Amino acid sequence: MRQVAESIEIADLLAGVDVPPQEFTRLLGYPRGFALEGRAQELADWARNWYANHGRPWFYARQVESLEFATSAAVGDALRSNLIKIDGVDFNSKRLHSAFEQAGAHSAILVAVGAGPEAEEEARRLWKEEKPDEYFFLEMYASAVVEQLTTLAGARLCDWAEQRGMAVLPHSSPGYPDWDVAEQPRLLELIRQTRSEKFPSPVDAFDSGMLRPKKTQLAVFGVTRHRERLQRLTSLVPCESCSFGPCQYRRAPYKRAPRTTAEPLPAPTAVLDANAQYTVNRKALQRWAEERLAIAPQSDGSIDITFRYDGTTCTNMGRPLAFIYNVKLGPRAEEYPILDERCSPAPEDSGHEAMCKFAEDSDRLMAAIDSEKPLLGQRLNTVLEWRREPNGAGCYCEPQSRNHKWGLVLETIHYALVQKELSGETDYT
Repeated sequence: MRQVAESIEIADLLAGVDVPPQEFTRLLGYPRGFALEGRAQELADWARNWYANHGRPWFYARQVESLEFATSAAVGDALRSNLIKIDGVDFNSKRLHSAFEQAGAHSAILVAVGAGPEAEEEARRLWKEEKPDEYFFLEMYASAVVEQLTTLAGARLCDWAEQRGMAVLPHSSPGYPDWDVAEQPRLLELIRQTRSEKFPSPVDAFDSGMLRPKKTQLAVFGVTRHRERLQRLTSLVPCESCSFGPCQYRRAPYKRAPRTTAEPLPAPTAVLDANAQYTVNRKALQRWAEERLAIAPQSDGSIDITFRYDGTTCTNMGRPLAFIYNVKLGPRAEEYPILDERCSPAPEDSGHEAMCKFAEDSDRLMAAIDSEKPLLGQRLNTVLEWRREPNGAGCYCEPQSRNHKWGLVLETIHYALVQKELSGETDYT
């Protein structure tokens, strides 16, 4: 066990966060080096100004009291367990274990950042008012704020570590490759065990691992005294994924720095079937992709996707209902594996309470809806091979109806990403 001699704890509500334009453009789904103009530029400026006036970003960081992980020399083949114990709490992450072991990490710093609930609430209002463009741009700007907060937290930790002859490793989070998002509630509970500082903002975690507010990120940064190892093992240098321009400790260039105008865009290599045979016509998929889908690329290459389904119950005079589907895909380089899925009623919806199965046993029905995660762990292309029983019922009472809707959601996501592939918009990393 490595006991910690140094100590750091920071809690801040920030007056403002300056998101680099190229990072916002990237999250909007445009290729690197693209310049916004016209309506897109107006919406980008509007989202930035709205958040500057109403957003309340925050971050919290504290160094752990103890860190324990088995080394390969100690456990041999048992290294496959990838177990790490932070302040007595067990986590299982191959990525984190490998980085900590290679760097000789002696400590870790737990970080939580959030864009605040204000943008999320405003985006929800915009969606209800049928303003999908404003909704999408504000959603993406809040995601960009979260990324920038993580970057700023990392830069601040780098400064603290360098002054003490140490170095900070790239951060990792539940939901990243090789770390199950289901461990997120455990990490949140650990981070909330503050010492002298109060946690800046309320945050909750669902059993699935999703956070509320959703524009929140938890992260673990390793700390090592062996700075020379970072020079030999470039994968341990956080600089390539850090956009903090004025940093005086940079060891490597930022890999997403803007291209020069003379630098050509690389030809994309398709990872999705562009000639897919969908169960519904492409015009419907195109309309759903434009009107119901929000795609938010993340800093680790994963993608958070939201789909809104509007339908009606099969009884009670056809009461309107609305459900939100949240899907997390892994990086494009891994062919978009499905990392997490969740379906739940829209926050403002009450129509689901009129479903006949809800009246019979509401807890059982809602638990079934929440637990179903079709094709979880498989690549997105697999949806093209998923044979489902056709069921056009608007309600969620039967498994066949729920599978039918999940199929429509995943096919819409597949269609939308194929269109980005075909247009060359593949810079999700």
